Order: sequence, then structure tokens, then C-alpha cells
Amino acid sequence: MSVNGTAAPALKEIFNVERLQHIATETSAVYPAFNAKAFLEHASDGLAELSVMQRMARVSESLHTVLPLDYEGSLEVLRALAPRLNSGFVSMCLPHYVASYGGHAFDTSMQALKYFTAFGSSEFAVRYFLRSDLERSLELMHDWARDENHHVRRLASEGSRPRLPWSFRLDAVQADPSLAAGILDRLKADESLYVRKSVANHLNDVTKVHPDWVLDTVEGWSLENKHTAWIAKHALRSLIKQGNLRALTVMGAGAKAEVELLDVQIAPAVVRLGESITLSFAVRSLVPVDQRLVIDYAIDYVKANGSTSAKVFKLKALTLPAFTTDRVQRRQVIKDFTTRKHHAGRHAIHVMVNGERLASTAVEIITA
Repeated sequence: MSVNGTAAPALKEIFNVERLQHIATETSAVYPAFNAKAFLEHASDGLAELSVMQRMARVSESLHTVLPLDYEGSLEVLRALAPRLNSGFVSMCLPHYVASYGGHAFDTSMQALKYFTAFGSSEFAVRYFLRSDLERSLELMHDWARDENHHVRRLASEGSRPRLPWSFRLDAVQADPSLAAGILDRLKADESLYVRKSVANHLNDVTKVHPDWVLDTVEGWSLENKHTAWIAKHALRSLIKQGNLRALTVMGAGAKAEVELLDVQIAPAVVRLGESITLSFAVRSLVPVDQRLVIDYAIDYVKANGSTSAKVFKLKALTLPAFTTDRVQRRQVIKDFTTRKHHAGRHAIHVMVNGERLASTAVEIITA
């Protein structure tokens, strides 16, 4: 929902009729012979039934259908078009064109992807080249990791993620994460947050299959660099949520927490969909030394069949001084997502400190 209570437009409306007209107008501006009418007819046919990714594919397909040029000639038009498009997401139809029609021209296509990525991202398109020619593609992407443009450096990491959302998995990289290790090592202290997020997400992908490989990698890094430390923290987030001792140790929170939790509360105790709850408590140190703490909480979501499934959320990481008390609070809106539907019932909530469950409470969710 939007802030005024009305439904937000569907993501696929990024490629609505007005946007198609924009693409046609801007393409005509850089290539006057462009048949805008034919493009719009082809691109808008059955548009309502298409998902956002299908609409993106339709745009590149329509450009290919209408442009009366060979591949290299079409790329020149699309290169001129890229900076004129008014949406970074929409510009991703241009890398999609490369992936769809440029498999025969590796060098030309990869250079085009490098150029287009600055306007949106070529992360989806480059995977087709990784899948068809892994060694050659990775060799080039290792060079991209040294590029002065942070969009290009980010593409090296994001494009080679084994489990990139909305894309197919790179089975070879998933089976052997060391194939992309040189890219990640080169970017482990990158000054760009955009790049660091990608490196962390790449490594977090790998933890799903090869957690020890990621831990070995991160344990070999110097975390004195603040950028490297940031990547390590976010790369290990799934393992930390699982209470993995090695991951917690990397974060300085591997020791048992010598604390007690006081006044653990959920307010309100009964909530309807769309409303929010607030989890609050105090954490008090029981020892005369500072402690590094990683605090998470888990909600046991009730499923349709009455069983429960736990979802862990990050809460707070802190250094708690000797014999001191820190107040912790988190507000969460109870609403349905495409990945999570709430069911009525009592939902247990557990507070975990350094991977150990130390307190529990509950909230009653009403869906009717």
C-alpha cells in the first residue's frame, strides 16, 4: 500500500503504455528511420498478461523486430538510446537485447554489456554468456573488477552470483565458488557501497551451499578495514541468524553472552493484519568486562495447516559495557507479502543473543 492508503502500482507497470511510447519517441530521436508505430503495436500486444520480466523481454524483442539493421548496427542505435531512457530498470531491456541476439559476437556483446550496465544493470544478461562460455566470461569479469567505474565493478560480482534473484542459477559457480573468488577478493575493500552490497550478497548466496568455504574466506581477511568488515558482516548474515558459532566469532560475538533479558514485551498482544507490533526488552550485563553481542529475534509463523515455521530477523549488534543495561526495541508491521502469508493464531517470538535463545513471548494475530 502507498502512504495514502491506495494500492501501489504493480511492478510490471514500469513497462506500461506510456513507457513504451517514451521508448519509441527516444529511439526515433536517435534513429529517425525507426518505425515507432510498428514497435508500439508489437510491444503492446497482450501487454496486460505479461509479467515485468516478460515485458522487458518483449521490448527487446520488439526493437529487434523493427530495427532494419544488423546486430552491430542495432547496437549503435541502442548505445545512443541508453542515456535517453528515463528509468534505470527500463534500460535493462538493452542488455537483454544483447543476451538475446549477440551470442555469436562475444567480444562485441560483452563490451556492450559493460557500457549498458552504467544505465541500469547488465547483471541478468551477462549470465547467458557465463553459462555458454564460463572461462572466457570470468576472465573478462576479473578485469571488470578493476575498472574505475563502480557500476562495472559491481557487475563483475553481481553477474557472477550463483543464485541471483529473478535469474537462473550458475551451476558451475554454485558447485565451485572459487571460480569467482578472484573477483570477490579484488572487491573486498571497495569504497562503493553499491559494490560492497553485491559482494556481500554473492557470498551470502554461497553460504547456502558452501558455508565453510565462505567462513574460510572471510576468516582470511583483515577486518581492520571498515569496508571489508562491513562486507563480512552482511555476507555472514544468514549464518549469524542460524547461530553459527564461526560466523558469530568472526563478528566478535562467538562467546556465550553473560547477560539477562528483562521486561520482555510485545505490544499489543493481539494484532490484526496491517497493524504493527513493538518488541522491547532490556539486556543487562552480568560480568565485569565488555561483551560483543549480536541480538536477533525469530517469529514462529503459523502455517495454514497449523504447524509453524521460524523466520529470523536481525535486531541489533552492540558492545555492552561491564555491568550496564541497554534498552532494545523494534517495531514490525504485520502484513502479507508475496513470500509470506499470515494465518491466524498464536505466534511465538524468541529473542536470541549470540545465537542462544534467551527469552520468548508471543502475539496473537487475527486475520478475519
